[in-house]
Amino acid sequence: MFDKMKIEATIEMKYKNSKDADISFQSLEVENKGYVESSKENNILKFSWKGNSLPTLLATADDLIFSEILVEKVLESTSSS
Repeated sequence: MFDKMKIEATIEMKYKNSKDADISFQSLEVENKGYVESSKENNILKFSWKGNSLPTLLATADDLIFSEILVEKVLESTSSS
C-alpha cells in the first residue's frame, strides 16, 4: 500500500534567557550531531529531524527530551547555589 513513510519532526524549546539556551544547545549538540539538526535564536532552540518510521522518530524525540530535562536540572541546581 505504501512505499516508505517519510516523517519530519520539530521541537522548539524556550529558555528564560539566551545564556541558558547557549548552555543547553552546547550540551545537547554533542549527543545530536549527525542525527538532529539544531539551531539557536536568542533564547529558543529548534531541533528538527527526519525518519522512515514513527517508532524511530518517537525514540529520537524521547531521547532529546530526556537529555534536555537533565540539562535543565543541572541549570536549576547551579543557579540556586
